[in-house]
Amino acid sequence: MQFAGQRTDMNLQPIGDPINVLVAVNDDTLPSPDALMVTGITPQQTVADGYSEAQFAKMLLDDVFTPDTITVGFNNIRFDDEFIRHLFWRTFHDPYEWCWKDGRSRWDILDVVRMTRALRPDGIEWPVIDGKASNRLELLTKVNGIDHLSAHDALSDVTALIEVTRLIRDKQTQLYDYLLLMRDKNEVKKLINLDEKIPFVYTSGRYDAQYSKTTVAFPLTAGKNGNVIVYDLRHDPAQFIDLNSKELAKKFYASWEERQAEGFVPLPVKELQYNRAPAVAPLGVLEKSDGWSRISLDSSIINAHKKALLDAPHFAENIRSLFESKPEFKKSPDAEAQLYDGFLNDADRMRVQSVSQANEATLSDMQPSFQDDRLPPLFLHYKARNFPRTLSADDSAAWEQWRVARIQAQLPQFMKSMERLAAEELADDKQFILQELQLWLENIAPADLSDASTPE
Repeated sequence: MQFAGQRTDMNLQPIGDPINVLVAVNDDTLPSPDALMVTGITPQQTVADGYSEAQFAKMLLDDVFTPDTITVGFNNIRFDDEFIRHLFWRTFHDPYEWCWKDGRSRWDILDVVRMTRALRPDGIEWPVIDGKASNRLELLTKVNGIDHLSAHDALSDVTALIEVTRLIRDKQTQLYDYLLLMRDKNEVKKLINLDEKIPFVYTSGRYDAQYSKTTVAFPLTAGKNGNVIVYDLRHDPAQFIDLNSKELAKKFYASWEERQAEGFVPLPVKELQYNRAPAVAPLGVLEKSDGWSRISLDSSIINAHKKALLDAPHFAENIRSLFESKPEFKKSPDAEAQLYDGFLNDADRMRVQSVSQANEATLSDMQPSFQDDRLPPLFLHYKARNFPRTLSADDSAAWEQWRVARIQAQLPQFMKSMERLAAEELADDKQFILQELQLWLENIAPADLSDASTPE
């Protein structure tokens, strides 16, 4: 619904004016009421002032993701980037090239913050909430005296992010420069070498907050797609090495409820993806500033656990098999959610490019002979959302059928949230958002759906 960004030079000095735009919510979508309580943006605002998805995608490619640009965010690689990738998929652009081709790259400051807090915290104030460490952006800015007047507004968050990044660069320059370099997957591969089997420092949201999300990891075996599976050397391998494949799978695929049971010990392995700018560093970073004690480890424990793994090559093989046999998620019937079901062949890539380059007049007569089954429904949705006048009578009927089914699927959760919020004592501005959401439902849903769903 909102996108903001600010181009800077490598010294984090702004270049040009910031970008701050809305993207029109489509009439097949019921936004999350709870999200709107945070952002304060209504779908009506986005329709009045926002780009269409096709316009927004073109703007990103022409003006934002230009050659030699580093795209930086706060948890962007796990969150924002997924939205961008699927936006390009829906609008017939390559979903991947924007973050690697022509000298482009991406970086995520969240793990940089986590590693800085864990290993080089000096010179920076670190927020604590209810006795627990927190790395939320709005709290980091507050305790360090950085203006962040409107947290969760996209442009305000961008400005705050630049200032937090500058703070880390100024206070811990060596670590900052090193982690900036590690956004390159080839640099990560130099550090994490399966042949040499050298442990390394690894900071990840998957690790225990008690130890600042940081541990010493061991490159155990190869994973899928050229990635690597790593073992958390904080944990003694003896309790896992001789488990059979079924026992390992039971631990690895345990449900949330099973993991809460007394005595449950999770399997301390995870996949590290080289191309996701992981926060990794050589063991040497622990030799300074009491690094070992900061993460509650010592070299003798690491060496003992490493030796146990090297003495049990069958364990690495069992873990490799475990990841290779990992059950796939049930595939969605919706083409918009099937991006990761496979790459397009060269012929379809050319057809996709011709669609994104076509104007409204050309689209009206275009009938691409796609080979991939995902693309025909995607093409219909693309035209309906961005160029509705190009639809034939049959296209319009097919789109309306899909649109109504999508609203019906979203409606139960939407109404549950609406009814809960309606029962709360909300400020006037939030009451207004609730009213606007109700009007949005009435405007986009068939009468039998919107009438039956109006909260009392």
